[in-house]
Amino acid sequence: MTLQQMKYVVEIADRGSMNEAAKALYISQPSLSGTIRELEKEIGITIFTRSNRGIKVTTEGSEFLGYARQTLEQYRFMEDRYLARKETRKKFFVSTQHYTFAVEAFSKTLKKEGMEEYDSAIYETRTHEVIEDVKNLRSEIGILYLNDFNERVMRAEFAENNLVFHKLFSCKTFVYMSATNPLAQKESVSLRDLDDYPCISFDQGAKNSFYFSEEVLSTYPYHKVIHVNDRASALNMMTLLDAFTLCSGIICESLNGNGYVAVPLESDEVMHIGYVVRDDRQLSPIGKAFVEEMKKYEKSIL
Repeated sequence: MTLQQMKYVVEIADRGSMNEAAKALYISQPSLSGTIRELEKEIGITIFTRSNRGIKVTTEGSEFLGYARQTLEQYRFMEDRYLARKETRKKFFVSTQHYTFAVEAFSKTLKKEGMEEYDSAIYETRTHEVIEDVKNLRSEIGILYLNDFNERVMRAEFAENNLVFHKLFSCKTFVYMSATNPLAQKESVSLRDLDDYPCISFDQGAKNSFYFSEEVLSTYPYHKVIHVNDRASALNMMTLLDAFTLCSGIICESLNGNGYVAVPLESDEVMHIGYVVRDDRQLSPIGKAFVEEMKKYEKSIL
């Protein structure tokens, strides 16, 4: 097993395609496939399953990928210290549930750090993928929430994946909707008020458990539900169908415009927004700056 083989595995996993990875690595696709088969034979596991739809990382492969990323990262540190002897581009990656304020905080952090060169990413994704990304070192930080309903299950999930949850702030639950929605002018909204309107729910894929839902009160029997997998579609449904979703109440007009409002939900449900990190890692300087930027949103809670 070599560093090169580990680099190949990471590249394939990140790109989700053997062909795309081969192009990025400047080698032929058959050569890359052969190298991966040799590695799988050597270590005795199947890293990727292959089908007409592409490739998918197996459970064993996901664990191997986590170790590979950690090994490569440590190697880069040693290379920078003893060979390159110069600063390299700063790297910072975040995975988050669909929170506009997390995207805004990420952007503000990059600006404030004033770095001339960096290689960063923010992934708005499903709950279990936030956990997987941090576990496998794809991201340094994962942003999600806990409440009375999901906390026991989520903390067990964190423990199983060697993650630690840190609370940033707590907030009541709000109904997020278009400013043209008939309910937009109310001082507060009840669940019964919402019965005639579509509820937007972010799709959780194979991990479609109530406990992994991004929306509180996920077990409520809504009459109409629209599943989406991106924030743009959710905003479109709010405008076109008077749909709504449940949220923290933090509005970022600089990103979504002023055409949306957050109205308090008549409920005792409280969301604890926080972040997860691996229990064997310390936050990087830019990671610490991002966390401090996120904490500022407590003042924005309606």
